[in-house]
Amino acid sequence: MSLTKKLEEIRFNIARAQEKSGSQNPIEIVGVTKTHPFSFIEESYRVGLRSIGENRIQEANIKFESFEKMPKLNKRFIGHLQSNKAKKCVELFDSIDSIDSIKTLRKVGRYSKELKKNISILIEINTSGESQKHGFLPSQKEEILECFLEQSLGVDGLMTVGPRTSNKNKIRNSFCLLREIKEWIESEGKIKLKHLSMGMSGDYEIAVEEGSTMVRLGSTLYGSRI
Repeated sequence: MSLTKKLEEIRFNIARAQEKSGSQNPIEIVGVTKTHPFSFIEESYRVGLRSIGENRIQEANIKFESFEKMPKLNKRFIGHLQSNKAKKCVELFDSIDSIDSIKTLRKVGRYSKELKKNISILIEINTSGESQKHGFLPSQKEEILECFLEQSLGVDGLMTVGPRTSNKNKIRNSFCLLREIKEWIESEGKIKLKHLSMGMSGDYEIAVEEGSTMVRLGSTLYGSRI
């Protein structure tokens, strides 16, 4: 199946999930091109995707070529950001979707100012409770809120990765929890969050039903990774 057809099918599934839940949020589709060659990024842009996701600084530094013919492409970093690679990440990417500490957030802000580059940021929350995952814990609400009060930075919303399970109730509960944290932050901070990033290839329809505004899709779009 061509990438165009896959994208059509995904958009149909998203519309169906929105109809089921009554949600009218615009949904941004991020093509997760990690481990795939640069040609996949070019093809994604050609068929209408405007956001791609990569999770390794070193890979992106080697793989990224010219983006002159893709002026509206948003390059999103979706992996765990090591503090010693923060500057390079700011250089390479337009958005960082996995900030998991105030220390890292402030370091990104410092490099953003130094490089005179506006960076969009999402705060990662570990809503599944799985020890192998990064992110603030849901119980750290005050620390999460503090991230959004760093006014010099473009903190746009929250991100989570659903649990590795076939249990749809557990997946849904994880996404519900992120939405509840979003609502608490908006109420306490008197702010409006732009993005609720949740949902990947295996669970994006559930995520959309629970209020996601951004889904990250790899295998559903591109097949198995190299």
